[in-house]
Amino acid sequence: MGEKFSTSSRKNLYNGRIINVYLDKVITPEGQTLSREVVEHSGGVVALAVVDGDVLFVRQYRHPAGQSLLELPAGKLEKGENPADCAARELEEETGYRSSKVYEIGRFYASPGYLGEIFYLYAAENLTHTAQRLDPDEILSVERLPLKEAVAACFDGRILDAKTALALLIYTSGR
Repeated sequence: MGEKFSTSSRKNLYNGRIINVYLDKVITPEGQTLSREVVEHSGGVVALAVVDGDVLFVRQYRHPAGQSLLELPAGKLEKGENPADCAARELEEETGYRSSKVYEIGRFYASPGYLGEIFYLYAAENLTHTAQRLDPDEILSVERLPLKEAVAACFDGRILDAKTALALLIYTSGR
């Protein structure tokens, strides 16, 4: 499936603080024109950190889901920001733990049918407790679960966030 698709036009429908929305006209290799709605996002990172056998989580209200979710620390990549640096920054801002070693364990597209956002999954080691530095609009609490219980939570409904579940499952599959 190495055929070339091309974009013949792009109409900007919305520009926001986190996303932009476009209507693209895409030409297939056979010459057919398709309309595709595209949500543009700068990408995100997830940081999985284990302290004394416990995984660090944040619990925060997610308005689109209508509930508070248990998630790994995560955040939006700034333009030109290195994903590893972003993971370390988000981990410290949200949990108050600084890591001297972060390394990529995977990456994925959340919903490539319409969303261009890619998530970079990182593990963090060599942790030192510092202090949280939350953004003014961040309201969250830090929670800890033993690693084995965290993986079980992916299957019993306590963890409903896909990026969190995938990071935990990838991390533990290599152990």
